[in-house]
Amino acid sequence: MSVERYQKWRDQKGKPFIPVSVDGLELINDRNLNKGSAFTKEERQIFHLEGLIPPAAGSFQDQKSRVYEGYCSASTDIDKYIYLRSLQDRNETLFYGLLEDHIEEMIPIIYIPTVGLACQQFSHHYQRARGLYITRENVDLMGDMVHNFPSQDVRIIVVTDSQGILGIGDIGVGGMAVPIGKLSLYSIGAGIHPSFCLPIALDIGTDNEELLQDPLYLGIGHKRIKGQEYYDLIDKFVNNIKEHFPKAIIQWEDFSKRHSFEILDKYKEVLPSYNDDIQTTGAVVLAGIINAMKIKGEELKDQAFVVYGAGSGGIGVARNICAELRNIGLDEKTACDKVFLFDSKGLILSNRSDLTEYKRPFAKDPAILASWNMSSTEPSLLEVLENTKATVLVGISGQCSTFKEEHIQALLKNTDRPVVFPLTNPADESEATPDDLYSWSNGKAIVAVGSQYPDVTFNGKQYRVGQASNAFIFPGIGMAAILSKVQILTDEMFTAAAHAMAACVGKPDLEMGIIYPQVKDLQNVAVRTAIGVLKLITEKNPHIGLKREDLHEIVRSNIWKPMYHPYKRV
Repeated sequence: MSVERYQKWRDQKGKPFIPVSVDGLELINDRNLNKGSAFTKEERQIFHLEGLIPPAAGSFQDQKSRVYEGYCSASTDIDKYIYLRSLQDRNETLFYGLLEDHIEEMIPIIYIPTVGLACQQFSHHYQRARGLYITRENVDLMGDMVHNFPSQDVRIIVVTDSQGILGIGDIGVGGMAVPIGKLSLYSIGAGIHPSFCLPIALDIGTDNEELLQDPLYLGIGHKRIKGQEYYDLIDKFVNNIKEHFPKAIIQWEDFSKRHSFEILDKYKEVLPSYNDDIQTTGAVVLAGIINAMKIKGEELKDQAFVVYGAGSGGIGVARNICAELRNIGLDEKTACDKVFLFDSKGLILSNRSDLTEYKRPFAKDPAILASWNMSSTEPSLLEVLENTKATVLVGISGQCSTFKEEHIQALLKNTDRPVVFPLTNPADESEATPDDLYSWSNGKAIVAVGSQYPDVTFNGKQYRVGQASNAFIFPGIGMAAILSKVQILTDEMFTAAAHAMAACVGKPDLEMGIIYPQVKDLQNVAVRTAIGVLKLITEKNPHIGLKREDLHEIVRSNIWKPMYHPYKRV
């Protein structure tokens, strides 16, 4: 992958260097080229930096120590977030070097859960331009905007319309913080150079009255555009992406559930794109279930699944479970019959007058209720667990503390090792806490959560709580898509990613009931996931020219690492 302005070259002796054509303040203000105090004496002379930075040259390690000291002095999580974002805006290499050294500590700051607060306070903490803000007034000018970018080789775009942010909802232009955070994980996870990454906010207005009344709000100050006007904007946006960023993969992020499915279905074959909330969430949950089956020593086809929540994530989970069941030989109807889906109105039945198309495959015939033991005409969650003999319960509802002890006891009557994933973010909105789940199940539940939790100690045994983080999936998917240049990201690719990610958890961890890797292993997981997806792609598309036996080296050799290289003037 060439990085144009930021491309690493090698001299006649094979030593790496970066060719640089700018100098002085322009060089210092380029966040991808700035070295700060680490510019050498020779570089300071060649690039006219004398007097612009303190005279003592420091090493990369010195810089990381200094900025970590500053990070630790920040008193709150949002202050730490602001500090890191400021660092990223002035020196990308140093930012990622620091993040690499403290990845477990800092991922919750730059991503979930702190990024939710950053979205809400975006207009009050805005510091420096990053990414594109597309409105109905400027969407036709995207061609002109592109020419203002230092990098003309964008490969990954994360775009949001900020309507369904992290369970918060409509957050207007502040949703830009999510694409910025996601793209940081592409770079630290899959080693995709920051100059390849472009965050985009589609600012179509907001229905959040608090934002509209805020004099410091930086977004469009009117209600959200809707209907055909909205779809026309999306269509123009997609056409401009195809024209001006022809190599880019699009990740649709935090759209409303209705728009999520409509946009994905309409454009997934128009340009290489996927929906993180639907497809990545589904893949990461499937990976956890695959590992849970290894612990249980049982087959997926012998389970009954209840998915509590039918938004983008819940449907994505249901779809991925069914896809895997089809892969192992079940027909479509039998696979879907094993998944029972709950939304805000209860168990989804086929006789609803307002049944949306994306829920229809999982809607159950009301006739099944005739044989059920129920206290009323509408079954409760407990009654569904009892009557379906459910063994797997996934919560992705946005409803706090909805899983109770009676639900876990019902699962225990159906299986010795119930699988329970309360995945709603942030942690204080989760359907249940790991502490309660281990206590209610007497340590028998196989548990995963959506946010980071500390280890749980129950009956003298310590449990490391697995985090079903999308970050284990999408960096590898992005890397595989870039390297293979595929034009369509298929559901099969996400199933392949789930299996590759699941294989990153070794037997010792599985024996301890652990089904997800640790965040510190993010890059290793991304590499193995990318290879797993590339194996499928090369099998289905032999014409792309990637040899199966070379995939590990191809992926490894394309990983960008945060470090300084010598600069030479061109």
